[in-house]
Amino acid sequence: MQELFSVANKVALVTGGSRGIGRMIAEGFVRAGARVYISARKAEACEATAAELAKIGTCNAIPADLSSEAEARRLAAELGEREPMLHVLVNNAGANWGAPYEEYPDSAWDKVLAVNVKAVFHLTRALTPRLEAAASDADPARVINIGSIDGIQVPALETYAYSASKAAVHHMTHVLARRLAPKRITVNAVAPGPFESKMMAATLERFGDSIAASCPLGRIGTPEDMAGVAIYLASRAGAYVTGVVIPVDGGIRA
Repeated sequence: MQELFSVANKVALVTGGSRGIGRMIAEGFVRAGARVYISARKAEACEATAAELAKIGTCNAIPADLSSEAEARRLAAELGEREPMLHVLVNNAGANWGAPYEEYPDSAWDKVLAVNVKAVFHLTRALTPRLEAAASDADPARVINIGSIDGIQVPALETYAYSASKAAVHHMTHVLARRLAPKRITVNAVAPGPFESKMMAATLERFGDSIAASCPLGRIGTPEDMAGVAIYLASRAGAYVTGVVIPVDGGIRA
C-alpha cells in the first residue's frame, strides 16, 4: 500500500505554490518524498516558502508571472535546465476579482482568464515534452488542474470571471485528457470547496461559521484534505484515472 500511494522521488511542479492550496499540495508532496518546484508571481514569497519547505524535504523556487505565454515558456525552459523529466504538473496559479454586476470591469476578465485559463494551456503545452519523458504505461505523467466548485455551481459572491474561468478549466481538463492520453499523460482537475487561503480569507472572516454550518461534513477543508487528493492522483493509485473533475468540498455540491 505504501508503494501504491508513493510519490517518492517524483519531480513535481506546483504553480501558485507559495501560499494557499498550492502550498498545501507542495508541502504534501515534499513530505511524501517528491522533488518539488514551486512557482509564484512574487519572487520573495516564492523563495521564502521554498526555503521553509526545504527544511522537511526537497523544494526549490522558480518565480514566474504566468499571465503571459512568454513567462510560461520561460518557466518550462528553466525547469528543463534542472530536470530532464517532469512527473507531475499542478496548475494551481489563479486570480480572482469580485465586483457588482453593474460595475464588473472588462479588465477583470482579461486578468482572470489570462491566469486561470490561458496559463493552464500554455504551461501544460510547454511542459508536455518533459511530462512525456517521465511517462510509462504503468505510471503515466500527471497534470492536475485546480478548478473550483464555483465552476460547477452558481457562486454566492459576484465573481463572474472567476466562476466562468474555473468552468473553463474543468472543460479544458476533459479536452487535454483526451489529447494527451496517447502520450501516457493523465489530466484531471480538483474542484476545491472552502479552504483557508489568502483568496478565501475575507470570505471566511465574514461567513466562515455559516459556510462550515452549510457543509454536510460541518467544517472547512484542511491542508491534509488537499494534499491527500493530489497525492492520490499523482501516485500509482491514480494511474488509471483521467479526464475527471473531483470535488473536494465536504459535500457542499451534493
